[in-house]
Amino acid sequence: MSGKTILVIGTYDTKDDELDYLASVIREQGGQVVTMDVSVLGDPSKPTDYSKHDVAQEGGSSIAAAIATKNENKAMQIMADGAVLLTARLYAEGRFDGMMVLGGSMGTDLALDVTAALPLGVPKYIVSTVSFSPLIPPERLAADTQMILWAGGLYGLNSVCKASLSQAAGAVLGAANAVEKPDASKPMIGMTSLGKTALRYMVFLKPALEERGFEVAVFHATGMGGRAYESLAAQGAFACVFDFCTQELGNHIHGSNISAGADRLTNAGKNGTPQIVSGGCYDLVDIVGWQGVPDKWTDHPTHAHNRLITSVVLNADERRTVARAHSDQLSTATGPVAFLLPEGGCGEWDRDGAELHDREGLDAFLSELRETLPENVEQHNVEAHINDEGFAAKALEIFDQWRAQGIVKA
Repeated sequence: MSGKTILVIGTYDTKDDELDYLASVIREQGGQVVTMDVSVLGDPSKPTDYSKHDVAQEGGSSIAAAIATKNENKAMQIMADGAVLLTARLYAEGRFDGMMVLGGSMGTDLALDVTAALPLGVPKYIVSTVSFSPLIPPERLAADTQMILWAGGLYGLNSVCKASLSQAAGAVLGAANAVEKPDASKPMIGMTSLGKTALRYMVFLKPALEERGFEVAVFHATGMGGRAYESLAAQGAFACVFDFCTQELGNHIHGSNISAGADRLTNAGKNGTPQIVSGGCYDLVDIVGWQGVPDKWTDHPTHAHNRLITSVVLNADERRTVARAHSDQLSTATGPVAFLLPEGGCGEWDRDGAELHDREGLDAFLSELRETLPENVEQHNVEAHINDEGFAAKALEIFDQWRAQGIVKA
């Protein structure tokens, strides 16, 4: 018997059978269940632990007010506001160990808000008819959200949807039993990068930072990795960030689907977290490889990284646009920011003699940064390539200075 408690959330007026089935599987596997109803119009067949009235009241509203909107979207946003606050409070009070939300598109919209209210390490599952859909923007996904497709579950129980629901119930209970939550006693460094074929500074930096008593989490900056990084930065999870692969910002402003959201390069700054930043692979825009190259890029050089990702090489003017976006995002930072400008290039393919090297384009990017970076950002020219040890050494020099000044807290 695990004894772990799972919070199960859904619209119990329309999905009573499915939610009760989920709860029964969790209990059969030795877990306990707390239920929360986020419906508006109808009532469940039996009372839930937290009623729709409790949810609406937690958010400072009422079911009568939700009904009075005569708008299902506004009504569910009232319920989402209450569910977020109630879920956060219940977790703070130790009432549950993991959470699951069941829903269609309406329930998923609410679920995305609720999962974002819980810290990293709390198992959070969304069972949805639109799991993995492009309807879901990456910026709304909490760092460790798990999604399971609710197959065949639009209306009523059947053997197809039971296969999905039973796996989901086992997954959330298993996660609650097995999860190793982050060690809050050791300060964390957030770092962004790509694989070692493109960016390698983490090979030098990770052991050096660990020797200084810090834990290092390296995020793969291919859309969802950057989203996870930004999500944790927004929570103030990092003592300092080494945000050296900002390619997702260029992806976003140039219209790629491989985006970490419009707030890329802003959340650490909002919290005043010290930031050491550079422009790793700024010169490339990643596109979905299997969808083909859009017409806007047909006159650009491309590099097929694999069958999933193709990289488009930007021209000088497009690189200037990316540089200005960096300056705009960093201008909002409330904490210290140092920007490293590597004269030798910002990616392994952007090195003198490499296949995608463009000296004119690199100079355009660096000069635009020098002209547009705001006064709150320190500029550091580095006579090295971003993958050279000299670049990592400069980053550590700034980091050590900030530690000595008490800017970075150990």
